[in-house]
Parts: sequence; structure tokens; C-alpha cells
Amino acid sequence: MSSKTLIRNARAIVTCDDSDTVYYDSDMLIEGPAIISIGKNLDSTGCTILDARGKYVYPGLINTHHHFFQTFVRNLMTIDYPNMLVVDWLDKIYPIFQEIDSDVIYYSSLVAMADLLKHGCTCAFDHQYCYTKKTGKSPVDRQMEASSLLGIRYHAGRGCNTLPKSKGSTIPEKMLETTKEFIDDCNRLIGLYHDSKPFSMSQIVVAPCQPINSYPETFKESIALARDKKVRLHTHLGEGENPIMLERWGKRSLRWAEDIGFVGEDVWLAHGWELTKEEYRVMAQTGTGLSHCPAPAVLGGFPILDIPAMQKAGMNISLGCDGSATNDSSNLLDSLRMAYLMQAYHSKARGGCPSPYDMLKIATINGAKTLGRTDIGSLEAGKGADLFMIDTLALELAGTLHDPKTLLARTGVTGPVWLTMVNGKVVYKEGYLTGIDEYKLAEEAEKVCTRVLRSEFPAVFGSITH
Repeated sequence: MSSKTLIRNARAIVTCDDSDTVYYDSDMLIEGPAIISIGKNLDSTGCTILDARGKYVYPGLINTHHHFFQTFVRNLMTIDYPNMLVVDWLDKIYPIFQEIDSDVIYYSSLVAMADLLKHGCTCAFDHQYCYTKKTGKSPVDRQMEASSLLGIRYHAGRGCNTLPKSKGSTIPEKMLETTKEFIDDCNRLIGLYHDSKPFSMSQIVVAPCQPINSYPETFKESIALARDKKVRLHTHLGEGENPIMLERWGKRSLRWAEDIGFVGEDVWLAHGWELTKEEYRVMAQTGTGLSHCPAPAVLGGFPILDIPAMQKAGMNISLGCDGSATNDSSNLLDSLRMAYLMQAYHSKARGGCPSPYDMLKIATINGAKTLGRTDIGSLEAGKGADLFMIDTLALELAGTLHDPKTLLARTGVTGPVWLTMVNGKVVYKEGYLTGIDEYKLAEEAEKVCTRVLRSEFPAVFGSITH
């Protein structure tokens, strides 16, 4: 196959660039991983032609918070997140998590990545904190296998929990590590997988799970390692832990993080629904990013982020699915739609809300900024060819095609896309992931779920009878 691809005659190309350019009835020339040019009637000599008649082309969505290992505990009404307090839910879910093994990590990651790719996500960060006696230190290695197989651009957050329950955490003994174990493995993974070059397909993030479940030195040593190795930092913050932090340390979570240096342009936090307006200014002044995860906020009945106020303060906000145990989906298009509607609900009280196109930029170029990427996030010459297309000739879209920038979030285009391309390669098209036997992998995944989890917890999972 030619190393050049010409996407020909797209109905619209929504770039999400600084000028919010939309090209109509135009082509895109790609060579290797990179976009060479966008315009009308581009030269097709030596190119593989990809006919895009009737298609809208968008930058690939960028997921900035997830927990892939949780895809095997979806749709469990026996552990129903909306009807439980978070502490009660954790007490029920962690005994299941502690039995996860390396095969569950691999196949659950494939499941999440497939869902992401089919719904337009081309670059995903996963916060992998599930290290059990059965997984050993293999989880990120298995995830790298999965991402390589499917062709998704992958940022692995090497998480951990170091504080035992006897000292106030929620973590069972089988999921605890020492700070030294954690830092040593971060070092190993950075050496093996972290690629900081343009168009990198794999990077490592140092990501202790959350302040209430680790010793302070775990975070302090994370900071030292990340800044020495020039990798990014991530954790959960502002999702209900502030009363515990005030009791334990006499300060709110963000102040605690600020005091030890866990803030900055190389740091982003997940959730943040407890953040105050003064803390918005701290986040903006330090350049600390925030991943907004709409699904768990709605499912858990938590406050809805005041995105207009955060943006006014100057914060960088990106979009995340969050773990499947508190979302049941790895569909970032669905999260995009949900995030927009959540903001619209508060628009009158808050004096407006982000437009559907603003939300698209949160899910694309803002995600790239969050991950420290200048080579993806928008469709421009010189950037990576990460994109997805939808087919506007479908009957259900008739009458909606007034503005391609706002179409996705406003009208609820949340189903599988027509095509997904990552790094210049088509990885999904017209209902099929390319280069793999999807049904065989699905069958294998079901067998692993049954062997490791359903058989161990029949009262939770029930039985598969069909």
C-alpha cells in the first residue's frame, strides 16, 4: 500500500484549529503519519484514494481519564452505583477488583479500546491503578500489547495505592504496593514505552491513584521521578475526598497538592467537582489541567462542573469517559453529548454554557494540550493524521447539516462512526476493526470474564445461560 493517502472530496473537514476553519468539498493529503495539506483538488499521484463523498471529517477525540480494567464489571445491578454512597460502593467493588489477573487486564483493555475507536477516539489515557497479587507488575505491559494490536494511540497512567485500610484508605491488602515498588516500576515502564518524539504511539504518565489512598511520600517521589524523566503527572482530586483531607491534614486536597508541588503545566486532575472558584484560579495560574468525566457525575448525583466559570478563570478542561464501573461505556461521543446537555441544564443560572463546538474542542485540542501533545488534536498540515468520519448521507441526519461544527453534541451523533484513522492508518471502517478477528477476541474475553470473575462471584455476576 502507498505511504500516501488522499482523502478525497469530503463534504466538510472540521479542523478545530486556532481559526476554527472548516473546509467544504475538500481533500486531505496524508503521508505516513502526518497531514501534508488540506484543500480542493489536491494531486492524487501515487496515493491510495479514500473516497469521502458525503462524509464529515473531525479530529480524533482524545480521552483523558479512564479505567480500562473495569469493563468486566459493567451492567451489574447488584452493585448499582447510583443507589449507593461512594464508600459503600467501594466496599463492594474492591473485593472484586482484587481478584483481577493479567488476562482480565488485557481483554478488558481491548474491550475499552475497541469501544473508543468505534466512536471516534484516537488517543486514550488510562489510569491503571489495579495492581493485584494476581496481575503482578504486568498491567501496563498487557495494555501496550492491546493498544498495539488495535492501533490506538495510548498514554498509560501507572497508578498505585500504598496506604493500608488500617490507616484510613479504602484499598484491600491485595491491591497495595509500596512506594518503592511503584517508583521502580514507573522507571521500568518509562524506559520501555515512553516515546516523546512527534507522532508517538505510547507514553507513560506517573499517576498515584488519589491522595487519601497513598502515603504523602508516594506523591512526593512521583513528582521527583516525573520531573526528572520529563513525563506527566495525574491523579483523582476534588471528587468527595476533601472532608477526609481536611480531617487528616487540615487542608483541602488542592492546597495539599499545591504545597507538595503536585500542580503545574505537566499535571492534570480527574473530576474536580468539589473545586471552588478560588481553586479555579489556582488551577489556571499553575497551568494544572482538569479532565471532566460527565457520566460518573450524573450517575453518582454529584455537582455539575461550572465550565463557563472555569474557562473564564483560564483553566484547561478536557474530556474523559472514566471507568466503566461508573459509566458502563467507553463511548467518548456519548460523553461529549452528555457533557453538553449537562452544561445546557445550568445555562440560565450560570449565564450561558459552552456551545456544542466548544465541547468538541474540549474533547480534541484541549485533550491534546492536557496530554502535552502539540502534534495531534486538530487537523492541520504537519499534525498527526488522527481523525474520524461520519456518513452524512444517512437518512437520520437529513435536516441537520446546517453546521458541521455543532452537529455531534447538539444532535446526539453518538453511534459508531463511519471510519477512524490513527497516525495515518485506518483502524476502523464501516463497522469493523481492521486487521483482527473481533468475534474471536470477544469470545476469548467472555471466557476470561467467566473464569476469573463470574465463577468467583456468582452472587454478583449471576450466570450466563445463553
